[in-house]
Amino acid sequence: MPLSLRSRTVCAAFAFAAASANHAAGTQQPDPTPEKLAASGIRHAPRSENGYKNADGPLAHGSVWKWRWNRWTHGLPPPPENGYAFPVDHPDVAWIEANRIDNTMTWIGHASALLQIDGVNVLTDPMFSERASPLPFAGPKRRVPPGLALDELPHIDVVLISHSHYDHLDTASVEALNAQPGGPPLFLVPLGTRDWLAKKGIANAQELDWSDHVSAAGLDFWFVPATHWSARTLTDRNETLWGGWVVKTPAGAAHPYSLYFAGDTGYSDDSKRLGAAFGCFDLALIPIGAYAPRWFMGPQHVDPQQAVQIFQDIHAKKAIGIHWGTFELADEARDEPPKKLAEATRAAGLPDAAFTVLHHGQMIRLDDAHCAR
Repeated sequence: MPLSLRSRTVCAAFAFAAASANHAAGTQQPDPTPEKLAASGIRHAPRSENGYKNADGPLAHGSVWKWRWNRWTHGLPPPPENGYAFPVDHPDVAWIEANRIDNTMTWIGHASALLQIDGVNVLTDPMFSERASPLPFAGPKRRVPPGLALDELPHIDVVLISHSHYDHLDTASVEALNAQPGGPPLFLVPLGTRDWLAKKGIANAQELDWSDHVSAAGLDFWFVPATHWSARTLTDRNETLWGGWVVKTPAGAAHPYSLYFAGDTGYSDDSKRLGAAFGCFDLALIPIGAYAPRWFMGPQHVDPQQAVQIFQDIHAKKAIGIHWGTFELADEARDEPPKKLAEATRAAGLPDAAFTVLHHGQMIRLDDAHCAR
């Protein structure tokens, strides 16, 4: 990604934040009742003898061998344009450690983000290892170091896991977090994942089905549908659930905030259901990478244009693109997703900073609530 485009994107993000700070906060969107979730189409995940299923039916599967053969014979993915080097910011670790007032987000890389909401430290899909693989010598290799190292994190209160794939649920990372000074975080995980954690010695975990809600560490969390799949071996496909997470400050919070973490998903009517159930989100973390070729990746991973559609479906006020640049998981160049995202946001008539990207390690202060009514 050319530095000029990156610079414009980052500057626009800060301009958007500054302009939005003048928006008056009010009463947060009411929490959806179980009845409203069900009426919006968000229900418990369907399951058959072959495992969990997506809300809109089976996931279409292309031939993985055809994809890998084409990838190998054509030398894909191509390298970043003009030898682009991905910047890594170095946030103020001491400030982050001490922060209990400002709402912030730090993009660590891939789907890993540190969220500081209302004094609570939340970590999404922690992945700090060198490979997204069960093998230390093979599999997707990390191309950009984590924006924060494990020992630079503040004490994590809650860890959110979207699904079991190795680039989202990393053994070494969750074991290290479980051993953090001051006690383990609460791991909120999809159905079927708690037993896996228990085998790793991780006991402080709670698993949820789609539409389930839990209050923890002073925040409210909902596990919500995504269109994807799960597996860690050749024999456990779809035995554990997958999904995204909604995070909200409780009713009556002085600075109400609502956030959607999509995890990993293909495009479906799930996002329209979320918009109908929750009404609006102040911030959404939406994947924009690992989308090529579409005949293979399309059912399970959105492309930037579809990510913008999710942004619109859920009525988000701001979004950050995740799931790009850190690993080579698909056939597009690692610097391509932000370019395609910029094209998609322009085509949708969105402000430049409404849906943008960050450097690895970049921390931003989150705006005051926009979903107030």
